[in-house]
Amino acid sequence: MSAASAKALFRATRPSPVAGVPLIADLPRQDAPADARDPLDYDPTPPDATAAFLGAEMDAILAHGRRVWEPAVGAGHIARVLAQHGFEVIGNDVQDRGWPGVILRSFFAVHEALAPIQITNPPYGQISARDGHGRWLTHALALQPGYLAMLLNADWPAARINGFDALFAKHPPSVEYLCCWKIDFRGGGSPPQRNSWFVWDTNRPAPGPNTWLRKRLYRDAPDARQGVLV
Repeated sequence: MSAASAKALFRATRPSPVAGVPLIADLPRQDAPADARDPLDYDPTPPDATAAFLGAEMDAILAHGRRVWEPAVGAGHIARVLAQHGFEVIGNDVQDRGWPGVILRSFFAVHEALAPIQITNPPYGQISARDGHGRWLTHALALQPGYLAMLLNADWPAARINGFDALFAKHPPSVEYLCCWKIDFRGGGSPPQRNSWFVWDTNRPAPGPNTWLRKRLYRDAPDARQGVLV
């Protein structure tokens, strides 16, 4: 085979780059096809993800009371499960998607915490290293919640760009719950990533810089099978 024909064959068989898939240096990122991605990064959280988390963290959350602020409440997918477990939920968002009593206000326009507990699945474009520069976390911590929990891409802490090294060194989470199943936010099946709940809890001993406890979270037995990763 001539050199020219070999090059043509290589071009024909070489896989094409996939749009939206990042380089490792850009982690974390969870792009979806343009026609599936909500412009406000609205990804409804299936109830089992919240129920499993509450099964593991209920006592720690209740130590801060029963008033919970869901600052990206959407249609109430997380808020509804919280309410079913006896919490009083205050929800705000930039768009009314049907949660009763939603406060229509940007999270970044709120300068005093609406409750001592924050539990949310924040818009990814505001929390990621590449797009949001960690803006959501920075603002959330500035409001000094007693308890903060966010459902994020499990690769999220791998980011180092845009000041994330300094952010994690100064504000490491208290604990991470790695979901041992892939959460299907959009109902399309075969979700591409794993997720974790990240918790900042003022009642827990302060972890060292870039150090936190990681536990496994199961949706099938949320009260009995949570375990520390070793």
